[in-house]
Amino acid sequence: MSSSDRSHAVDVQDSKTYEVRTYGCQMNVHDSERLSGLLEGAGYVRAPEGSDGDADVVVFNTCAVRENADNKLYGNLGRLAPMKTKRPGMQIAVGGCLAQKDRDTIVKKAPWVDVVFGTHNIGKLPVLLERARVQEEAQIEIAESLEAFPSTLPTRRESAYAAWVSISVGCNNTCTFCIVPALRGKEKDRRTGDILAEIEALVGEGVSEITLLGQNVNAYGSDIGDREAFGKLLRACGRIEGLERVRFTSPHPRDFTDDVIAAMAETPNVMPQLHMPMQSGSDTVLKAMRRSYRQDRFLGIIEKVRASIPHAAITTDIIVGFPGETEEDFEQTMHAVREARFSAAFTFQYSKRPGTPAATMEGQIPKEVVQARYERLVALQEEISWDENKKQVGRTLELMVAEGEGRKDGATHRLSGRAPDNRLVHFTKPDQDVRPGDVVTVEITYAAPHHLLAEGAVLDVRRTRAGDAWEKRDAARAAKPAGVMLGLPKIGAPEPLPVMTGSGCGSD
Repeated sequence: MSSSDRSHAVDVQDSKTYEVRTYGCQMNVHDSERLSGLLEGAGYVRAPEGSDGDADVVVFNTCAVRENADNKLYGNLGRLAPMKTKRPGMQIAVGGCLAQKDRDTIVKKAPWVDVVFGTHNIGKLPVLLERARVQEEAQIEIAESLEAFPSTLPTRRESAYAAWVSISVGCNNTCTFCIVPALRGKEKDRRTGDILAEIEALVGEGVSEITLLGQNVNAYGSDIGDREAFGKLLRACGRIEGLERVRFTSPHPRDFTDDVIAAMAETPNVMPQLHMPMQSGSDTVLKAMRRSYRQDRFLGIIEKVRASIPHAAITTDIIVGFPGETEEDFEQTMHAVREARFSAAFTFQYSKRPGTPAATMEGQIPKEVVQARYERLVALQEEISWDENKKQVGRTLELMVAEGEGRKDGATHRLSGRAPDNRLVHFTKPDQDVRPGDVVTVEITYAAPHHLLAEGAVLDVRRTRAGDAWEKRDAARAAKPAGVMLGLPKIGAPEPLPVMTGSGCGSD
């Protein structure tokens, strides 16, 4: 072994490990990629999969919009307390929305926590950890306003072919069920030039799909008074050579203007997919939620999108059992779902969020009533999703090959990918090598409610720069000692909107 090899071996052995646990919305996922990048920049290496707290630093990136989010956090912290006692030097940090909300409470309830930081100052984590180590006392630092956009910080992304790009943070809406504006602050837009520069840099590294991210993404431009800024941004993305797919989440119906629909329809790399949170189909409930649109306005947007983009897949969020919701109100939601014919809906049973106006409203609905309505809605949407997916049978689609999205792919000898409209498709594994990020052309042969199958032979395989980037990253990972991932050029993949059991930030 050479002297340089011996030195590297010592460095690997001496490196401290970290683990980041993420809860909540897409913004938190994006923030966690930055937290990982900051820690790796400070010399930490990611702990092996399945470490379950057996790391030198464990970071909880929390969510405050779920029912019992605090109980879940303190339960997890409690399980780490004995591990920390047995492991001198171990540190625990808590960040995110719950940290922003509870501040000093966390250290009072869990005095073994070393660092508490908020949503506005994630860039301070390495400094706070070092300060806690030197001073041997907990460091609590909650900034009241944004210090740096998440996308300007170092990153450790989870995919080589797709990435989140933050275009704004915060929210100016006052929905009565949502605590996000109080924790993330008022909307602050990022400069268009900075956004496009980041996208171009990502494409240069091999990324071929980006998702524009914001709490209320299509309100972009409110800082400068340009109501058409988001549509202009979409069109600008269309001019970036090598960028094959552009998505965005989550828009608000209030700000969804005709120029955005036109930009989607006229920009080839903007995908025919729209996630548009409806929340309720009842005008009465929408008013109580302080949602600034009504059923007719919402369905009118859906109609315009389908007229301009006939094959668009439209998904939504719906809350069942909001305080005061009557059976007639719920039937209005069912009517709207039948009219809109969403390809999928993320349905939530209303639960109180401490600190929100809705938590103290009269007319809280009994759990059994909410459950019954929820089951009826899910059954209806399942039927519609299946019918809409059946319309895909016989279509020839280009899929971007995905990594880790087909849990049964090994047993079925299939691979998985995403269609332009973001539907998940499992396809027959071709004879030639196919990598995540490559593009295959297939014919859809079968539809299930939540996925499609292409059971015939793959019609075409297009090797891409994104596939090259994945292959390079995979080779770099394999060449390093087990468990060491310091400095890998991970380019993050926004996963498809997950099926959730409570309304998250991204749905507000």
